[in-house]
Amino acid sequence: MKLVARPVTLRQAIQFVRDHHRHAKAPQGGKFAIAAMNGNDLVGVAIVGRPVSRHFDNGTTAEITRLCSDGSRNVCSFLYRRAFQAASAMGYTRVITYTMEAESGASLRAAGADCLGKAGGGSWDKPGRRRLDAPEPAQRVLWELS
Repeated sequence: MKLVARPVTLRQAIQFVRDHHRHAKAPQGGKFAIAAMNGNDLVGVAIVGRPVSRHFDNGTTAEITRLCSDGSRNVCSFLYRRAFQAASAMGYTRVITYTMEAESGASLRAAGADCLGKAGGGSWDKPGRRRLDAPEPAQRVLWELS
């Protein structure tokens, strides 16, 4: 399989996530998206946007808010690397993403990311701020690509 990176619209990337992601909803939007193509077949997408955490939203940090593949080999590490390269070329000095604690992070390590440890997660619902939770609120792990 020969993977090639191609630009893709946010609308197309969001639809791919809706159709293929195993546990997360598609994000509301993003700054840009990248597609992984195997010939004429779209096999994965990465959506990059502003950091979800306001503590990281400093104008020079980008977050890979969603990465999704059809299960083809090496697509995830390929997209993590290309998303980092594109964000760096645009002037972002830091690129972060999160995984669920139960995920191994093998694709991120293969793409050169560093695990920065546990980063929140769990329920967003608080007595003073009622929120609807995801079906399974989970502990998250923060990663930084460099």
